[in-house]
Amino acid sequence: PPRPPKASVSNGEDAGGGAGRELVDLKIIWNKTKHDVKFPLDSTGSELKQKIHSITGLPPAMQKVMYKGLVPEDKTLREIKVTSGAKIMVVGSTINDVLAVNTPKDAAQQDAKAEENKKEPLCRQKQHRKVLDKGKPEDVMPSVKGAQERLPTVPLSGMYNKSGGKVRLTFKLEQDQLWIGTKERTEKLPMGSIKNVVSEPIEGHEDYHMMAFQLGPTEASYYWVYWVPTQYVDAIKDTVLGKWQYF
Repeated sequence: PPRPPKASVSNGEDAGGGAGRELVDLKIIWNKTKHDVKFPLDSTGSELKQKIHSITGLPPAMQKVMYKGLVPEDKTLREIKVTSGAKIMVVGSTINDVLAVNTPKDAAQQDAKAEENKKEPLCRQKQHRKVLDKGKPEDVMPSVKGAQERLPTVPLSGMYNKSGGKVRLTFKLEQDQLWIGTKERTEKLPMGSIKNVVSEPIEGHEDYHMMAFQLGPTEASYYWVYWVPTQYVDAIKDTVLGKWQYF
């Protein structure tokens, strides 16, 4: 049966209050916060959503409004028997929350990692300061900020290792090896034996990174190399961790 038009005064309940202006006290609960609101009983669910939007900034389309079940947009609060003091639950995320949630897992893991590392940037830790305080090596390779390049065909040279000695990195792709060369000797490491590569820009010289190759099961086995030109960082990681050897 068709519903009576909205304007009809309900059975004299709002005597003298003028039709449809009877207010109820609602507790609107969203995101663990409570908002106390007075709202006309004869407003519809969709008007309530507008009101919630004005309080929370949450667009109506993203709101689920619950009072003993989902509040229908086309019914009035009176029709769904909302009483004064009723708790109205709102579920929904603002667009920013949604964007934050939808970033891929990697980003979340990187954030978690970043949190761990926030303790202090690596380049401020004592063991690294010792080397970095020597300053930039004269013969370090020039860096190109904001570029990503494939590995050069010549060894990457002019960098320091953690004892402050000079170190060269040679990527022997045909042998699938990384050669770490110092004055004294050259370590030839199978790429597959390197468990991880970490890097972090050097403070004050963000166009160079400090980089570590994890040669064993724990962080203690990191081999640190300082002053890696930024444009090669991604290529080194990809090469060592085997992203494009198989193309």
